[in-house]
Amino acid sequence: MKRTKVTTLIALGVIGAAVGALGELALQTSGRPIFPPPVTLAIALAVIGGIVVSLAIPIRRMTRTTSAPRVDPFYATRVVMLAKASAVTGSLMAGVGIGVLAYLLTRSIITVGSVAQAIATIVGAGVLLAGGLLAEHMCSIPPHDDDDNDPGKEPVQA
Repeated sequence: MKRTKVTTLIALGVIGAAVGALGELALQTSGRPIFPPPVTLAIALAVIGGIVVSLAIPIRRMTRTTSAPRVDPFYATRVVMLAKASAVTGSLMAGVGIGVLAYLLTRSIITVGSVAQAIATIVGAGVLLAGGLLAEHMCSIPPHDDDDNDPGKEPVQA
């Protein structure tokens, strides 16, 4: 499994920002109230980011030490897939939060509560994104001694 590319994360962030801003604009033009993301969403995203990192800790121990017990390869595969999904989701949700924040700041009347909720969503999504990328890194296997003569080779993920 390859690591998540930065270009993918940036593209998803831009798509999320467009969806967030245009979604709020569509709600406003149709006469409905806008929907700022709730603070509980930010809390949930941050907690999930922490859980993903905690799931990757046993894999990190196994790949870095020889005395650690063996980890089930299916568990390692699930954790690295969850880490990748968390990074992608965190990028998308951060983009949505940025789009909502941009929309809220362009209005003539700015409500502080809605702006704070959008900022909280961006922070929570950032924690999820960082947790996913950290867990991906923790699940990578270091190169073996016989691979030292190939300096351009990336570490393999578990």
